[in-house]
Amino acid sequence: MAQLPAHRQSLFPDLDDLWRSFTPAGLAPMFDRRLLRVEDCVEEGNYIVRAEIPGIDPAKDVEVSVQGRQLTIKAERTERQEEKGHSEFNYGSFYRTVTLPAGASEEGIEADYSQGILTVCVPMNEPAENTKKVEVKYSH
Repeated sequence: MAQLPAHRQSLFPDLDDLWRSFTPAGLAPMFDRRLLRVEDCVEEGNYIVRAEIPGIDPAKDVEVSVQGRQLTIKAERTERQEEKGHSEFNYGSFYRTVTLPAGASEEGIEADYSQGILTVCVPMNEPAENTKKVEVKYSH
């Protein structure tokens, strides 16, 4: 399995990881920004993006789109937790954009949601070699 350096656009995911490392466990939920965390790789000729999105209804809360070479995952979560007469809402919308690697095909992209993980599978074609020969002119 080859790892790819994906170019991502998000609301400061690395800063969020840093903040979590210094936040005491009891305060972490108070400061959690619910950023969409992803991993990506190439497996068996496909570019795979996995996003951790627990607590959503994939039929109505997730949108996956491709524009140019940009794959965008948008999600919205509305969750209510009840415990011993206390209830708490957890909601928010978030997105993540990754740049598709050379050879990625917009045709045949599939997305599947299982056990809180969204998996997007993008078929890869062999990148066409765009080699152009240049005529060398000779002047006497």
